[in-house]
Amino acid sequence: MASQDWFDKDFYKVLGVSKDVTPAELKKVYRKLARKYHPDSNPGDAAAEAKFKEISEAHSVLSDPEQRKEYDQIRAMGSGARFTAPGSAGQGGFDDVFGGMFGQGGGQRGYTYQQGGNFDDVFGGIFGNGGFGSSSGGFRGYGGPTRGRDVTAHTTIDFITATRGETITLQAADGKPIKVKIPAGVADGQKIKLRGKGQPSPDGGEAGDIVLSVAVRKHPVFERDGLNLRVTVPVTFAEAALGATIEVPTLGGDPVKLRVAPGTPSGRVLRVKGRGVQTAKGTGDLLAVVQIAVPSHLTTDAEDALKAFADKLPDENPRDDLLAKARG
Repeated sequence: MASQDWFDKDFYKVLGVSKDVTPAELKKVYRKLARKYHPDSNPGDAAAEAKFKEISEAHSVLSDPEQRKEYDQIRAMGSGARFTAPGSAGQGGFDDVFGGMFGQGGGQRGYTYQQGGNFDDVFGGIFGNGGFGSSSGGFRGYGGPTRGRDVTAHTTIDFITATRGETITLQAADGKPIKVKIPAGVADGQKIKLRGKGQPSPDGGEAGDIVLSVAVRKHPVFERDGLNLRVTVPVTFAEAALGATIEVPTLGGDPVKLRVAPGTPSGRVLRVKGRGVQTAKGTGDLLAVVQIAVPSHLTTDAEDALKAFADKLPDENPRDDLLAKARG
């Protein structure tokens, strides 16, 4: 901005604050005005948009301690002082008065405005329903088109949708549907960026993005292990000791048969190739974790038979090796 403009604009009046306003009070007032005049709150209202730019300009100067100091100094000199932009007649006169106060280019100063702070209370309700949350990002101010603000959104999908991928539809507060392609293999907590789907620019610049955080519901049977799917499969003691062929569930498909070798311990992992998560980057496996199911109730005959079986086993403690390692 050419500082000549500062002679002609009363930023304190624009914001309706006194010249000794504190930074905290200034921020509070600006938020209130931004909420009232923001273009997204006044679609199609050119006057509101112009007012929003005016208060944004005033806030950008007064919220910056250095710019506010310069502004106050210039305003104190009175509106009678005038200067011209570099390359125009009379340029030297302004430099003679102000020296190098405004840096290069005689008497012209450019700046970039970056809104800071948490604006959830200002813009949080603009995108609602469908999981849309607060907006983020910033206005760069004058000197070029302003990029629209980014918007954060949240959605929860089921386990199968996350595994296989799907196009879902979210709905903004204005009722407009937004289609989102969920890629196969998306993980819980992963963020998906939807370019150009955020808030529009107030002055014809690039639209902001939607940053969508995805939460994945837990599955009652399967768990993700990278691209692999893990499932715990109970087997009886007899099946583990003697060996057996068992059926193992697959995600959304028919069960597959697996061979449990004789003497399989609890915790052993049986692998089914290619039955995990399928993505463009690769395909995982199904990991079946053996868990020996111990009967909670035994008949008298079964208990006697088990004791007889135990009497025939070698007299050894399966924890001897564990205890020895623990002693170091």
